[in-house]
Amino acid sequence: MLAVLAILAIADSETVTTRNGVVVCDEPLAAQAGASILRKGGNAVDAAVATALALAVVEPTAGNIGGGGFMLVRMTDGRKVFLDYREEAPRKASRNMYLAPDGSLRNGASTLGPLAAGVPGTVAGMGEASHRFGKLPWRDLVEPAVELAERGFPLSRSQASALEHDADRLTKFDATRQEYFKDGKSYVAGETLRLPQLAETLRRIQKEGAREFYQGHTADLIAIHMRSHGGIIDRTDLAAYHVRIRKPLVGTYRGREVMTSPPPSSGGVAVIEMLNILEGYPRKMSPANRIHVTTEAMRRAFADRSELMGDPDFVRVPVSKLIAKNYAAKFRNEIDPQKASRSVDIKPGRWLPGEHRETTHFSVVDAAGNAVANTYTLNGSFGCADTVEGAGFLLNNEMDDFAAKPGSPNMFGLIQGERNAIAPNKRPLSSMTPTIVLSRGKLEMVLGSPGGPTIINTVLEVFLNRADLGMSPVEAVRAPRFHHQWMPDELTTELLPNDVLDDLRRFGHRLAPTRSQGIANCVFVDPKTGQRTGVADRRYRGSAAASE
Repeated sequence: MLAVLAILAIADSETVTTRNGVVVCDEPLAAQAGASILRKGGNAVDAAVATALALAVVEPTAGNIGGGGFMLVRMTDGRKVFLDYREEAPRKASRNMYLAPDGSLRNGASTLGPLAAGVPGTVAGMGEASHRFGKLPWRDLVEPAVELAERGFPLSRSQASALEHDADRLTKFDATRQEYFKDGKSYVAGETLRLPQLAETLRRIQKEGAREFYQGHTADLIAIHMRSHGGIIDRTDLAAYHVRIRKPLVGTYRGREVMTSPPPSSGGVAVIEMLNILEGYPRKMSPANRIHVTTEAMRRAFADRSELMGDPDFVRVPVSKLIAKNYAAKFRNEIDPQKASRSVDIKPGRWLPGEHRETTHFSVVDAAGNAVANTYTLNGSFGCADTVEGAGFLLNNEMDDFAAKPGSPNMFGLIQGERNAIAPNKRPLSSMTPTIVLSRGKLEMVLGSPGGPTIINTVLEVFLNRADLGMSPVEAVRAPRFHHQWMPDELTTELLPNDVLDDLRRFGHRLAPTRSQGIANCVFVDPKTGQRTGVADRRYRGSAAASE
C-alpha cells in the first residue's frame, strides 16, 4: 500500500530531462510504477515489465494481460533482442471461421466476444523479458500493479469517457459489466475504480510466476470461460504458448542505425523501406514537397505490406529484398515531385525479382543506457469487450488482424492478402513498430506509438522530425502528422497551414482531416552528453517519469 500511496502522490509531467532513468507511457500511474522500479535498482527491462503490468490495471482500453505485443531491447553490453509475444490463433481456428455460408464476413464475428480472441502473450512476454534481462525479483515487478488493482485509482476524465463511450459494447458481457461498471452504470471522472478480480489474478501470477497464467488456475478460468461463451481457446493452446525470440531488423539512414521490428510486424520493414526511399532526397524541402514525397513513400510501402507480409513461421516474407537500397531507388525514380500517384496504379512488390485507441506504447531508458521500446495491444479499444469470469481482465480481439477474408478491409481499412490468412497457431500481421535509433553506436532515440496502421507513419515522422529537420525532442513529438496507407487512397492530415494544404491539393492528393494521429511516447538521448529527455505525447494524458 505504501508503494501505491507514493505513486499517487507524485505529479505527472509530459516532459522530463535527466541523466538518470526515464519511463514514458500513456498513464502517469504506470509511468511512476516503472520509475519506482528504477529507483529500487532495477534496470530498463525491470521497469518495462512493471510499467506494462501497471498499464493492465490503469489503462483497460489497451494496457493488458489479455493481449500481446512486441518488446525491443538494447542492452549496453551489446545484446539486441526482439521479443515477439504476439497473440496466436488457437489450434481450432480455421481460414474461413468468420465467413457466412454465402462467403461474406459475419458482422462483428472477428471483433466482438471471445471467438475474436487470440491466445494472449503479454504475461509470457513479461516473464521472458524478466528472466533474460531483469535484475530484480519477479514479485517486485508485479507488486505495483497488484496494489493499484486492490486499492483502486481515481479515474481521469479520459478514462471515464472511454468506458462511457464503449459502454454499449462492454455491458453486453456480464463479467465486464461487473468489473468495470458500478451497478451497470459508468463511473464518472474522479471516482475510484477497484478491480478485485484482476488483483487476485495478478497475485497468483506474482506468487507462482508467469506460467501460472498458462498452466495454473488462471488458465482454468480462461478455458472454462471459453467453453461457456463460444470461444475456442483451451488449456492446450495456453500451455503451448511461448515467446518467440527474433533478431531485430536493422537499417541505416544518413549514418544512423535504425533498429526496429521484424515480421510478424510489418512496421519495421515499412519504416526502413520508406527511409531508403527518402534518403535520396534533400534533408530540407518546402513543407508541401516534403509531405508529398513522404506520402509517396508511404503509399508504396503500404502497398507492399498488403500482399507480401505475414507470420515468417508460416510464409516466406522477402524482407532482405524489401529493405534493400536498390529496391527503394526504383520507387524513388518513379515518384513525380509535383504530382500525386494513384494508389490503384501501384501494385505490391512489382519491383521484386521472381490500428481507434487500441494499442499503447512506452519507452524506457535506465541510468546505464539500457533501452526498451515496447508496444502491446488488445487490438480494438477494450479488445473484444469480454472479461474472463473470475479473472477480471479483458480479452483481445486480435483475430481481426488476420485477413478474415483476404482482399477485404479489416477494422482499420487495411487490405491484406493470403499470406495473412487465418491458420492454427499462426500470429497475425501487426503494425506495431517499437524502434531504437543509434548515432555512431550510441543510443539516440527510443520510439513507438499506438494507432493501428498509423503507428508506422507516426514512428517515421517523429524520427524524421529529429533526424532531418533538427527539431527539439518536444517539437519532434508535437509536430502535426499525416498518414497514407495505400488504400483507401487518401492523405489524412492533422492541423496544417492552409497554404500547405492548398499545395498538396494542387499536387493531386485527396485530403482528409483528422483530429489526432498516434501517441508517440519517446525518449531522446544526447549522444554527446548522455542527457535523456522523455516526452509524452500531449495528444493523450501521457506522462514521463524519472528515476531520480
